[in-house]
Amino acid sequence: MAASMLCRRTAMLCRTLKGLSCSKTVLFADSESGLLLQTASYNPKPLKLNIREPYIPDKDSEKTPEWQKTGRYDKKLFGRYGSASGIDPASLWPSHEKLDKLIAEEHEWHPPLEVMLKNIEAKEKVESEKRLAKEKLIAANMAKMPKMIADWRREKRDTKSKLKEEKTRRAKLLAEARQRFGYAVDPRSPKFLEMVAELETEEKKKKKLMKRRLKEEQAAAPITPPASL
Repeated sequence: MAASMLCRRTAMLCRTLKGLSCSKTVLFADSESGLLLQTASYNPKPLKLNIREPYIPDKDSEKTPEWQKTGRYDKKLFGRYGSASGIDPASLWPSHEKLDKLIAEEHEWHPPLEVMLKNIEAKEKVESEKRLAKEKLIAANMAKMPKMIADWRREKRDTKSKLKEEKTRRAKLLAEARQRFGYAVDPRSPKFLEMVAELETEEKKKKKLMKRRLKEEQAAAPITPPASL
């Protein structure tokens, strides 16, 4: 079975190659394997340039496309047909404005060597100034570093001290609330918050009273005259 299948495929390949050599279309189908092979050979003839009767579009006609009325298409026609196109070569030369634009673009994108060297020197100068400014800034910051570290450590100590004071105050308030109510109170409960507000009000009153007494004592104290020289 395998040998017969191999023979059929070999015969099919030979027929295909023979058809290609004869430049004909070959169509072969194998009913058992379901294989369909189709090949085609195509050898087109080269296009010939008609110089005797070239196609020159009529620019005054409305049927002529707009892209065939441009100067770019005129250049294409002159390059293909030469003088047979009927196009004046002088009309294909760029105008003075376009030449000036091209020269300006050339100077911008392809400057002379002297200009390039000057640009490189100016760029290096700017980079050097930036580097020096950065080095000065780093040196100034490094000089401030000890003070910055000391300030950071002081702020850290103050923060710890405030947290410790707040913790002590909170524990004191909880102890006072336990003593007042006879049981442990949740610090988020309304009772505890009311007690804290009441204690803060009393503390403010005490501070005001202390300030008033201090002022009264200062006013009642005798004023000693300045010693005569």
